[in-house]
Amino acid sequence: MLIETELTPNPATLKFLPGRTVMDSGTRDFATPEEAEASPLADALFRLGDVTGVFFGRDFISVTAAPGVDWPNLKPDVLGILLDHFSADMPLFRQGSAGFSVPPPESDFADDPEDADIVAQIKELIETRVRPAVANDGGDIVYRGFDKGKVYLQMQGACAGCPSSSATLKNGIEQLLKHYVPEVTEVRAV
Repeated sequence: MLIETELTPNPATLKFLPGRTVMDSGTRDFATPEEAEASPLADALFRLGDVTGVFFGRDFISVTAAPGVDWPNLKPDVLGILLDHFSADMPLFRQGSAGFSVPPPESDFADDPEDADIVAQIKELIETRVRPAVANDGGDIVYRGFDKGKVYLQMQGACAGCPSSSATLKNGIEQLLKHYVPEVTEVRAV
C-alpha cells in the first residue's frame, strides 16, 4: 500500500492520502487526545506524543505536529500507523462513537428566518466553491452563522491555526461571498 503525502499551507500540518476513502460522508476533527479516543487511528496518532491535531476528510488524513517538532522525524511514525491501520482494514471509529463532525449547537449563531434565502446562497457557495478548495489543503470549513451581514465560519484540520487562514478568509472567501451575495459585509472565523 502506498500512502502519498502533501504539504499544506500550514507548516505544522501534513496531508496523508491513503488512496482510498477515509470518511464516506462528513469530516471529523480531533483537537485533543480525549476527543481522539473515539477513533483507534486518531488515538494511535495522538499517542505518538508529538501530534496536536488529526483531521479525517473524505480521502485524506491531516496530521498536525506540536510546535518545534521536526516533520522528517515524525513522518515515518505517522506513516507506519496509517499503513498498519489501512492494511489491516481496521475500523475508523470505535463502536458507539460518532464518526462524523457535528458542530456543537451552542457555538452556532441563530440565523434570522428572514435571511433564509441569503443563508441558502452562502451555504451553497461554501459547499460548492470553498470546501473543495479547502479540502485540497487538508482542511475543512464549517458554516456557523450569518448575522447583520457577517458570516461566521469555523476552520478545521490543516486550516485551523494555519498562518495563512486569515488571508484565505479575508482575501478569498470573503471576496467570493461578497461578489455573489451583496448582503455579506464581512467573514469572521470562530
